[in-house]
Amino acid sequence: MAAWSERLAGVRGVLLDISGVLHDSGEGGGVPIPGSVEALARLKRSQLKVRFCTNESQKSRGDLVGLLRHMGFDISEDEVTAPAPATCLILKERGLRPHLLIHDGIRSEFAQIDTSNPNCVVIADAGESFSYQNMNKAFQVLMELDNPVLISLGKGPSDEHHPEVKADGYVDDLAEAVDLLLQHAHQ
Repeated sequence: MAAWSERLAGVRGVLLDISGVLHDSGEGGGVPIPGSVEALARLKRSQLKVRFCTNESQKSRGDLVGLLRHMGFDISEDEVTAPAPATCLILKERGLRPHLLIHDGIRSEFAQIDTSNPNCVVIADAGESFSYQNMNKAFQVLMELDNPVLISLGKGPSDEHHPEVKADGYVDDLAEAVDLLLQHAHQ
């Protein structure tokens, strides 16, 4: 079998997912995957550029990086691509002002975003914020727009590690309700 350096010949960088690759999430923030701290250290000592991605939508990048550092990982915020900061770039580029239906843990990521007079809805795993009142506000924002924009920070099934209610059903319900009502309004 070829040596590690030979197998990586021509590779200039590595993009690693965080959850399930570096750590298993769970109570207290989870635990590192066995050997992952050492493997990351080895990658960082190499000539490879190392970056990370996550679909985390309940923790800010700062909180996630802090948790990973506490576990022994050499990682910084600027190395991590996450849904909330990516969404903020889209909002700024398109001049969108969102109604935020998000988890309080990522609200800080949107601190520099204008949320007055919303012209779109951003939805994520809002946890306890998924209420009739908040869903109704999101629905009303979308219905008042000529061209409704609904941005979801992630979509995927719940699993045994994350059994709480996720945004998926709510995203589908809002999109379907707005589409159906808009279709009826145009008939």
